[in-house]
Amino acid sequence: MKTKLILAAALVSGTLGSVAFAQEGTVTGAAGGAVTGAIVGGPVGAAVGGVAGAIAGTAIDPPPERVVTYVQQQPVQQSVVVKQPIVVGKPVPQEVVLTPIAEDPRYSYTVVNEQRVIVDPQTRTVVQVLQ
Repeated sequence: MKTKLILAAALVSGTLGSVAFAQEGTVTGAAGGAVTGAIVGGPVGAAVGGVAGAIAGTAIDPPPERVVTYVQQQPVQQSVVVKQPIVVGKPVPQEVVLTPIAEDPRYSYTVVNEQRVIVDPQTRTVVQVLQ
């Protein structure tokens, strides 16, 4: 019973801890999850945390600050209204027009639901939503 409780705590802590670390960019992937899991649940926690961290490690890294600054400084364009929520990691609908960022072609931007959104133009995946 005690082992199951420790394993469950390691799984939850490893998963939540890895996700938070991956989003902050301080510790990512399997290594971060394994460390978090080891702290909480010892060797078993390290294994469980490593798997959870590997999954969370695929989180999208935020764009460079110069890209964010560029998008913030652009004149306001007409906002497109879409019914689905705009979420980091999810693609924008095909009808949304993307504007390339000349200084860094890895990114484009658009304005959706009154929010500036930085997008990966190849996959149309939302990289960051600016307030």
